[in-house]
Amino acid sequence: MRNLRARYTRDRLILIVVIIGTILAALPLTLVLGYALVNGFSSLNWDFLTQGPKPPGELGGGMAPAIVGTLIITGAGLLMATPFGIGAGILLAEYPDNKLNPTLRLLSDTLNGMPAILKGLLAYVLVVKAQGSFSGLSGALAMAFIMIPIIAKTTESVLKLVPWNIREAGLALGLPRWRVIMSLVLPAARAGVVTGLLLATARAAGEAAPLIFTAFGNSLLTYNLLQPMDALPLRLYAYAISPYEDWHRQAWAAALVLLALIVLTSLVARWVTRGR
Repeated sequence: MRNLRARYTRDRLILIVVIIGTILAALPLTLVLGYALVNGFSSLNWDFLTQGPKPPGELGGGMAPAIVGTLIITGAGLLMATPFGIGAGILLAEYPDNKLNPTLRLLSDTLNGMPAILKGLLAYVLVVKAQGSFSGLSGALAMAFIMIPIIAKTTESVLKLVPWNIREAGLALGLPRWRVIMSLVLPAARAGVVTGLLLATARAAGEAAPLIFTAFGNSLLTYNLLQPMDALPLRLYAYAISPYEDWHRQAWAAALVLLALIVLTSLVARWVTRGR
């Protein structure tokens, strides 16, 4: 009886510690969300979502160029990163004895651990210097550098979870290895791969540092990736350090919109995983 009481007490203590740890982990995010909601919700309106920024000192205006630019740059970056990330994940998971794998894994880990601002500098050297001007394309390339290692790691992990008997069944039917991977293995891991793409998108969408050296920002709405393009993180940073109170409120509203986009992407990723 005494042993049962001791076990029950230990279980309760461990449960309390876990609950406290969960609260402490969630508290910073809750405070950030709450503070952004309190300070930014009042500035959220139709003009904020559909108009461009006003000149310094004028009240009102919006962040339509930044919202559209964020969607375009992030989407273009995802299109660039997807084939490279999934391809690297397939090579690492399906061809473990390939001689390129140690080098590929080293490059992926290095790129994943590299600060985002260095990825922006890399995109600056590759695109901005060659093109002679800032552009949304260079910003998209910087986003792709952020996404590729995340997609590669996620793809490798989910492909390793696919049972080997699926591969063996395809090979037994005389299918070539690449056909087995494309027709059997990837469809079986589709939900996990899509989740990796969404998580990589959410990770890259909030980065401001790489865009300072690449997209640069633009107060005018543009859909041309070869021109400077605005983005929510850039506009948020510029408004946050400005001396204008109205811009400060709009910066909080921009933070709220950006958080909403990231949370929505993460929720979609979780929904895809549950439907697996």
